[in-house]
Amino acid sequence: MSEVVQKSKLAKQAARQMGSLTTEQKNAALLLMADSLITEQAAIIEANAKDLQRGKENGLSASLLDRLALNEGRIAAMADGLRQITELPDPIGDTLESFDRPNGLHIQKIRVPLGVIGIIYEARPNVTVDAAGLCLKTGNAVVLRGGSSALFSNEKIVEVLHGALSRSAIPMDALQLILNPDRSSVDEMLKLNGLIDVLIPRGGHSLIQNVVNNASVPVIETGAGVCHTFIDESAQLDMAIRIAVNAKAQRPSVCNSMETMLVHKAFAEQHLDALAVAFEAARVELRGDERARTLVPSMKQAEAGDWGTEYGDYILNVKIVQNLDEALTHIRTYGTMHSECIVTEHAENASVFLQEVDAAAVYHNASTRFTDGFEFGFGAEIGISTQKLHARGPMGLPALTSTKYRIYGNGQIRE
Repeated sequence: MSEVVQKSKLAKQAARQMGSLTTEQKNAALLLMADSLITEQAAIIEANAKDLQRGKENGLSASLLDRLALNEGRIAAMADGLRQITELPDPIGDTLESFDRPNGLHIQKIRVPLGVIGIIYEARPNVTVDAAGLCLKTGNAVVLRGGSSALFSNEKIVEVLHGALSRSAIPMDALQLILNPDRSSVDEMLKLNGLIDVLIPRGGHSLIQNVVNNASVPVIETGAGVCHTFIDESAQLDMAIRIAVNAKAQRPSVCNSMETMLVHKAFAEQHLDALAVAFEAARVELRGDERARTLVPSMKQAEAGDWGTEYGDYILNVKIVQNLDEALTHIRTYGTMHSECIVTEHAENASVFLQEVDAAAVYHNASTRFTDGFEFGFGAEIGISTQKLHARGPMGLPALTSTKYRIYGNGQIRE
């Protein structure tokens, strides 16, 4: 029996126990997990150092190494995320609808766990903790398959979390980590109908498309982030610079960072040089269209394939547009329905943008970097869904539930 099948079976068995746990029992386990992360942070950082060293030897980019790196601050944030989850309402058992039929049947629609959630992700070891916390709080078991670049970090983190669970009411088997780094382990998870109830991929375009295109297990799709910021003619310069630089450079390796800046022609003619100076100070390479390079000749030439690229790095496309309509057309063409922003003082343009842009999160005068479960008050997130069924946007606790109907009768039969 393969590791994937064996651990998925253990998770399936544990999932049956999870549904009977109280909110208090689940919260107590999460608090133990948070405390253990802090207590064992030195061991986690030591394991992470092995991954970082191996990543450097394998030529990982600076941005990917940043996604991989753990320190005391990031571990503290992971622990805080678990504590915040304990403060959120437990959705399991909530009654969503309750009604009576003319024949006397009383019907309730309630939230229930999904069962076993499989999560396939890449280099960010904080996902291990976020996923575990959200899945366990919602009464689900979880099978994690992280990227090979974070193998030592993930193994140590799960070891620490298992130690905490051993002192709680949550069965240790409810949290499983696949250690086989070969792609075959991913391919096997995609077909485990009956053991895994839903798959959630988190990572780059190729990973997500592999899961979406090849899985027979139901998938909640989290999308790549080719995100845009449109700076309109009426934008305030200081605000535009703050938002745009933050959206790109605050942490360029994540999916909600900006990849293309669209600038209204009139604004660009006055202020594109100031924007370029700000990005140069933030060490961001600019790749512009012909109009942008006319205004700022130091920009590199943007190639046709750049507009649809999720760089995850200190690289930014710059395109000059004539008006709002041209910006909307560009976003429809190249956007991934993740996060889009307009910076404007024009109320009608803001309203049109928010209405017409088809994305999970649409912003007016705020950085796309806020598309995040922690920032939305969810404590953490399982991912950012760019699909339209079941869940969309940052996925917190309710997104990890399903529903069932309970029907109460007193002897009714159907004629």
